[in-house]
Amino acid sequence: MKKITMGLGLTLAMAMPAAQAINQEIRALFQPDPAQPGKNLFVNKTPNSGYCLNFPDKCISDSMFSIELPVRTDSIRAILAGDDVSLKTPADWRRLTVINQDTQESEIVEVRITGIGSRFVLSDKVQDLTGVDAPTGHDVLWRSGSGWLYAPSPCEGSGVASYSPETYRFFWKTPVEAFCTKTAAFRIPSMYYETLDFSYELKTPNPLGMSSGLYSGSISYTMGPGGDFDMGSMFQPDDSNLTLDFVLDVQHTLKVDLPPGGNNVTLEPEGGWARWLDSGRKPTRIFRDQSFYLSASSRFKVMLLCNSMGGNTCRLGNQEGGSTEVEVSMSLPAGITHAGGNAVNRLPLRFNEWIGPFQPGLYVDRKPGALHFDMTPFAIDFLLKPGYAGRLRGNVTVIWDSDV
Repeated sequence: MKKITMGLGLTLAMAMPAAQAINQEIRALFQPDPAQPGKNLFVNKTPNSGYCLNFPDKCISDSMFSIELPVRTDSIRAILAGDDVSLKTPADWRRLTVINQDTQESEIVEVRITGIGSRFVLSDKVQDLTGVDAPTGHDVLWRSGSGWLYAPSPCEGSGVASYSPETYRFFWKTPVEAFCTKTAAFRIPSMYYETLDFSYELKTPNPLGMSSGLYSGSISYTMGPGGDFDMGSMFQPDDSNLTLDFVLDVQHTLKVDLPPGGNNVTLEPEGGWARWLDSGRKPTRIFRDQSFYLSASSRFKVMLLCNSMGGNTCRLGNQEGGSTEVEVSMSLPAGITHAGGNAVNRLPLRFNEWIGPFQPGLYVDRKPGALHFDMTPFAIDFLLKPGYAGRLRGNVTVIWDSDV
């Protein structure tokens, strides 16, 4: 929120295997960028690990981020010639709710897993399993005749892989939620995946419609045979649950700048007082349009404070007891709308009453607006009555608040 004011016991029990779980935070940030006012997007702030750390340009071009988790997955028996080794990820979009810790406002985030990888480790050198040295031995180990650089449909290869006589590092893109299967051509006594490496894609809400603060929420996945991350029926991970904890950090800008001297407003007829004095004709308007510069990236509200009986008028007075009224209204830069999506043009402000919300359609960076001070016809008649002279003064305060 930003406001601008112008016993002891022993027990014995049999130990049972416990389900393990792993948590991973994913953080994204929105800050308005004056250089790109139309870019209303969250920026991923979770450090890349795994695939995208090693191949950053590839991930940037595909708008992907990746995380490597210390989850080891082991085969539970020997893999025989003709056995399938399969991988599946939760590649479909899934929704979760994130909640602002201060305002309790909620928003929807969507996430999908777009790739999976690891480095698998064989029990023996590939030459001992197939009779062929690496790298060709890694190809002939599988009935497709190609190594794990080449992903089986419907997965897609990433174009990168590395190997040693006993290991093979791979990454497959997962455009759909389905098994991608390799079939062993030789017996493999055992095999394990060192880590779980996955890439993900996010759909985040429009930050311009969100309040400042931290929004958090979680989504959980199962890992293992029949789970969301499924490495096949012959493989068991050492963790069975993965929870992704999302934190969306919204840091809005709300700033109002007056030009030098803009805090002192003098009301005059159009063309100045000299025209009235020279012609003798009563001016139809006595006013001042005071410009200001507004920077705003989120909705806000505005309130008027002054010596007032209510509405949008403020009293001006002098030491002799004379007083009159001035009406106060406001115009905002293009791109900021009020109720019904209307532009804000000479909208009357209200004494001791919030009006709004005003909603930027994009980040407004130091764009001009105006406060309008207009004397009513009655006030003009009073001010210009014969024999009256003097100066009327008053203080007007306009409060801008992003806590809508």
